[in-house]
Amino acid sequence: MQIMKKIVIINGHPSEDSFNYALADSYEQGALQSNAQVSKIDIGKLSFDPNLAHGYQKRISLEPDLTEALEKIKRAEHLAWFFPMWWYGCPAIMKGFIDRVFLPNIAFKFTGKPFPEKLFKGKTARIIVTSDTPKWYNQWVMKNPAINQLKKGTLEFCGISPVKVSYISPIKSSTKKFRQDWLNKINGLGVQMH
Repeated sequence: MQIMKKIVIINGHPSEDSFNYALADSYEQGALQSNAQVSKIDIGKLSFDPNLAHGYQKRISLEPDLTEALEKIKRAEHLAWFFPMWWYGCPAIMKGFIDRVFLPNIAFKFTGKPFPEKLFKGKTARIIVTSDTPKWYNQWVMKNPAINQLKKGTLEFCGISPVKVSYISPIKSSTKKFRQDWLNKINGLGVQMH
């Protein structure tokens, strides 16, 4: 009997009416076709304070929604992140989620050495980011700020590797065919479970 791959889909877009939600649903349908064990975290639906009020100086208890989300991430073998690029970064609610959940001694551990111990080793990830910025401009002029922040600054920092990226643009002026083509591609990534 084949062991089911455990996937968590993390949606960082605050609106259920967004294309990000449609993409996440398409990915989920594909993963379920491959008998993956899928759980979801819709960050915009969670009840939590996104402000890491004391930084790392004083631990704040996790709200029940964050505790549940963290358990999903810990159990997962693969994380699929969906979010729009806003102001060169991710939505504020998603940044707050990362600040509150990816904590020392949970996602990484300070060791006194220049680089911390990575506590999420053994997991892989796929980032699906939507934008109105042309891919070439994001890559060559802006230098991939939103992707680098999540991929290098968070996921790889905590040991998650490899982290693959799908950049979808432009969204605002996109045609129905463009969107359907991307829904199909993302469904295929779900089927392949990466």
